[in-house]
Amino acid sequence: MPSPAGLAKSQTMTSHTEYLVQQGVPGLLNDLVESIVAAKPTDALSYACKYLDNKRNMQLVGHNMFDLTNTNSQGALKTLNTLVGMGSPSSSRFPTSVYGKHVFKGVVAEEFLRAQGLTSADLDDPSWTKTKADQVAAAVLEWGKANGADVFTHWFQPLGGAGLRPGATGQVHNSVYCFNRDGSMGVDFDGKALVKGETDGSSYPNGGLRATHTAGGYTIIDPSSPIFIRGDTVHIPACFVTWHGHSIDEKTPLLRAQQALSKEGIRLMKLLGWDIKGLQANIGLEQEFFLVPREAYYKRPDLQLTGRTVLGYFPPRGQELCDHYMGAFNQLALECMKDIQNALYAIGIPMRTRHREVAPNQYECAPLFGVAQTQIDQNLMVMQLIEEIAAQHNLAALFQEKPFSGINGSGKHNNWSLGDPNGINLFNPKQVTAASGKTEIFPIVMSAVVRAVDKHGDMMRMAIASPGNDFRLGACEAPPAIMSTYLGEDMTSYLEEFKKGTVKPYEPKVKTMSCGVDMIGDFTVPAEDRNRTSPFPYGGNRFEFRAVGSSQNVSLVNTVLCTMMADSFKAFADEIEGGATATTVAAKALDAHWRCIFNGNGYGESWPAEATSRGLWKIDSGVEAIACLENTKNTQLFDTLKVMSTPETLARAEVMFNQYTGTVEMEAKCMIDMIRQHIVPSVKKSIARAGAPPTGCPGVADLESCVAKLEASLHHVESEGNLKAKAALARVLRLETMDECRKVCDAVEARLPAEFWTLATYKELLFLDSNQSAKC
Repeated sequence: MPSPAGLAKSQTMTSHTEYLVQQGVPGLLNDLVESIVAAKPTDALSYACKYLDNKRNMQLVGHNMFDLTNTNSQGALKTLNTLVGMGSPSSSRFPTSVYGKHVFKGVVAEEFLRAQGLTSADLDDPSWTKTKADQVAAAVLEWGKANGADVFTHWFQPLGGAGLRPGATGQVHNSVYCFNRDGSMGVDFDGKALVKGETDGSSYPNGGLRATHTAGGYTIIDPSSPIFIRGDTVHIPACFVTWHGHSIDEKTPLLRAQQALSKEGIRLMKLLGWDIKGLQANIGLEQEFFLVPREAYYKRPDLQLTGRTVLGYFPPRGQELCDHYMGAFNQLALECMKDIQNALYAIGIPMRTRHREVAPNQYECAPLFGVAQTQIDQNLMVMQLIEEIAAQHNLAALFQEKPFSGINGSGKHNNWSLGDPNGINLFNPKQVTAASGKTEIFPIVMSAVVRAVDKHGDMMRMAIASPGNDFRLGACEAPPAIMSTYLGEDMTSYLEEFKKGTVKPYEPKVKTMSCGVDMIGDFTVPAEDRNRTSPFPYGGNRFEFRAVGSSQNVSLVNTVLCTMMADSFKAFADEIEGGATATTVAAKALDAHWRCIFNGNGYGESWPAEATSRGLWKIDSGVEAIACLENTKNTQLFDTLKVMSTPETLARAEVMFNQYTGTVEMEAKCMIDMIRQHIVPSVKKSIARAGAPPTGCPGVADLESCVAKLEASLHHVESEGNLKAKAALARVLRLETMDECRKVCDAVEARLPAEFWTLATYKELLFLDSNQSAKC
C-alpha cells in the first residue's frame, strides 16, 4: 500500500495527467519522457510534476487537443507511468527548451524548410514570397501539423483598435483542409494562400477609403516579421490594403517609412563616404499596465466597457510613500506574470524585465530591442496575452492610460535607435565611427535628429494623441505635451563645438562613484543624469519617446519617427549634392533648430511659457494634435516620401477623430448608467433607512441634475456634423462636464454608508497586497 507521501505524489501526478488530457498539448508527453530519460533524476515523479508545472504555461499560449488514440501519445503515457518513481527535479530545460518553439524562423524552421530544398536563410530574402512561396507554404504546413496547428490566419492591424480591440489586431481563421465531394478531406494550403488573403475592408475603420459597395480588403504577408503559432492557428503577420492599394492598417505605412528611411539613409551615408546596405529603426518597448481583482472589475461597468473609472472616491492611501515602485511582487500578480513571461517565451518574445510600477497594482514588462515592425507585432501579442492570462488568474489587466484618478497612469516608452544590417547603431558614437572611419558622421546624424524634432514635433504630438493620454501628459507622471529633446550638457556642449567647426570624436564622460563603504568597490556612472521629464531624451545610444500611451499600437509613433528622420536625411543629402559641405549643412541645421534642445525640468512651472516663447510645438489638446495631420506641411511630408498618400493621411485623421469621440461617448453613457442604476438607488436606500441623506451628501436632485447635464452635452456632441468640432465638443464633455459630475458622485461615495454602495471602490480595486486570497 502506498505511503501518504507517495499517495500525495500519485494524486499530484494524476492531476497533471488530467491537465494534459484536458488541455491537450501535442508532443508534450514525449518531451517529458525524453527529459526524464536524459536527466535520469532520482525521483522522476517529483521531476515530472515540476516539469509540468513549468510547462503549464503552454496552455496559456494555447494548443489544440491532441488525439489520445494516437499511438505515440499512448506510448508516451505508458512510458511515463513506468518511469515515475525516480528523482530530484531539474530545471535545466527551462526556459531555453520553450523559447521560440512556436516561431517559424532559425533552427525551428530549418528542419521543415530542408525537406523543401530550402534553408532558414531563404526567409531572410523577402523575394521568397515571389519565387519560393509554394515551398515555404509546404514547410509551414508541416510545421503547423507537427505542432497541432491546422488553421491559418493573416494577422493584421486595423486602424482605430487601440484600447478597445483585444490585441488591436484583426484575423480571419481558415482551415488548411479542403472537403471533397466524395466525403473525404484533403489539404489546400499553397503559396498563394500563404502570401495573400481577402476580407471585407468596409467594416473596419477606414476614414472613407472603403464603403459597403466598394468593400474589398486584402491581406498581404509581411515577410520581415516571423510567422508564429498560437493554439491550433498559424499566424501570418500581414498588411491590410484596399482594392485601390490604400493602406487601411497601422503596419503598411510603417514598412513604407522604414523603406524611406533606408533609402535616404543609404544616400546620405554614401555622400559622407560610408557605404551601407540598408538602415532600419530598432525599438524596445516598456509596457505598463494594471492588474486588478477580477471580482471587483466585474462590479465596475466603466472599467469593463471603457477601460477607465469615470468616478471613484480616492481612498486614504495611494502612492504617497512610493512604497509600490519596484517593490516585492504581490504573490497573485507574480504567478500571473510568470505565466505571461513563459507564454511569451514560447512564441519567441524576449521578455526580459518585469517589475512593479509607481501606482498600486501597476506593473511593467519589457523585452530586448528588435526591428520596429517585429517588436510592434510582439507588443500586440504581449497585450493580448496579458489580458487573457490575467483572466485565468482571476485578475483583470488594464491598459488604458489613466484608469484611475489620483495616481499615476500608464505609458509605453518607445526606445528608438537606427541600425544598419550589420548591427551598427548610428546613435552609438564609437560603433559608427569605427565602422565608417568618419568622425563627422555621428554629429551629423545627431543634427538630423534635432532638425526632425523641431520641424516635425507636431507629428510627434499627433502620434501620441490617444484618448487616454489627454489625462496623463504633463501631469508630473509623463512628459508634457511640448515636443523637445534632452541631450544632456555633455552632448549639448559637444554639438555646440561642432556648430563652431570643431569635428572630433564624441567621448561621453563617466564619473567614479563610491558608496562610502570600504568593502564595496568604486563604480562608474554616466556623467549625465536621467531626465524623465523630457518627451524625447537621448539616453546614450538611443532616444526614448517617453510620452507614448500604454494602450497604443505604436506603429504610427514609429512611422512618424522614421519619416521625420528620412526627411532630415533627404534634406541634408539634397544640400550636399547641391554643393554644400556636410558639416556646414549639419551646423546650419543645428543653428536653425537649436531651440528644441531643453535639458531642464519639463515639469517646471516656467517651462510652458518658455517653450511658447521659443516657438516650440506645444499642443495641449489631443484633438488639436490630431488635426495637425490635415495640415499641408504634413500631408506633403508623408506623400513626398511615399509613406502615405494625401487620402491615406486624411483618412487617418478621420479615424482618430472618430475614435476620440466614440471613446468619450462611451464614457459619458457609462457615467449616466452608473448614476441611474447604482448611485441614485443607493442614496434612496440610505434615505429610506435614515429619513434623510447623510450630512453633506449630495441628494437625488443633485444626481439627476448631473444626468441632465451629461445628456445635454452628449446630444450636443452627437448633433455636430464636423468631425473635428465633434471631437472638440467631446473633449469639453470629458474634461469639464464629466469632471463636474464626478465630483458630485465622489462626494456621495465619501459620505454614504458603505453598506449602500454597490460599485467596487478604489480600495477594492487597487490594493491587491491587502488581499492575498485565491479569490482576490
